[in-house]
Amino acid sequence: MSPLTEVRGGVARGLRERKKAKTRAAIRREAMRLFREQGYDETTVEEIAEAAEVSPSTFFRYYHTKEDVVLQDEFDEPLIEAFRAQPPELTPLRAMRGALRQVFGSLTAEQRAEEDERLRLSREVPELRAARLDELNRTMRLVAAIVGERVGRSADDPAVLAFAGAVIGVAVSAMLCAGPNPAVKTYKQFDDALGFLEAGLPL
Repeated sequence: MSPLTEVRGGVARGLRERKKAKTRAAIRREAMRLFREQGYDETTVEEIAEAAEVSPSTFFRYYHTKEDVVLQDEFDEPLIEAFRAQPPELTPLRAMRGALRQVFGSLTAEQRAEEDERLRLSREVPELRAARLDELNRTMRLVAAIVGERVGRSADDPAVLAFAGAVIGVAVSAMLCAGPNPAVKTYKQFDDALGFLEAGLPL
């Protein structure tokens, strides 16, 4: 393959990825607007797809269920990259706090507003509260994978899983028990809770 062909192939892949990201963002944006205007339960996938100018089948290529529009976010990859970039001398908890501050501290006003709405719906809609358990299990496994990588242990190591479970536990306490607080305050509480965990839970 010639260098020119490689460049063209890279450009084409880049364009495809940007188009996919734009479509995914449009679906979520319109879904959140409809949830605000007419309620989560009252909004159908067909209505979301129509508002986003895509077909229902395209909707399901990006989100398997309506719940996923709320429960899934775009932070996994940035958090993984930020966590891996933390200085090696930091403990896993300090590295986690540093990554969270870096990613969530850089949110735009629009992104913060979207996070506010996602957190509110996750707390208030019973269907979403139940579905959140599966998403939290996935996130716990993700935390275990990157922490295990950092400390040179398996993601299935009991100590690594306990660590990941503790991190998810304090995230739940911040997310579900914070009341109507905006996302920025919720993530500040999460950071504070991680600091409390790092101190050994002194009561």
